[in-house]
Amino acid sequence: MRPFSSAWKSSKSPRKQRKYRLRAPLHLRRRMLAVHLAKDLRQKHRMRSISVRVGDRIKVIKGDFAGSEGKVERVDMKDYRIFITGIERSKKDGTKALVGIAPASMVMIELNTEDQRRLGRSPAQEKKPEKIQIHKEQKG
Repeated sequence: MRPFSSAWKSSKSPRKQRKYRLRAPLHLRRRMLAVHLAKDLRQKHRMRSISVRVGDRIKVIKGDFAGSEGKVERVDMKDYRIFITGIERSKKDGTKALVGIAPASMVMIELNTEDQRRLGRSPAQEKKPEKIQIHKEQKG
């Protein structure tokens, strides 16, 4: 199999689009698993979407499980699916199995903010005191 092309920009051909997603390396697949933020989070963090992590709270807006909420339990980058606690199907033998949901059919309600770098700021930036500006006297 040929290596992934980093020079590929876009194509109208669905075959080439599917091939791009199939052969994408993990660091690009993570970007493809981005979820839109709820309106209040969008205004607070000044971003429209962000990559999903374990611990985020999600609300499903499309499909069979529309309206249900829960925490992200697992992110499957191979199949582009997100597994949420509480969203499960019963199997034929009676056991429950989590259902993978596409990121396009959900909205992020609450971020897992344990990692400060995720939001583009480091812990050192949060603790810095404001700089005091001293104006020099003008001669004249």
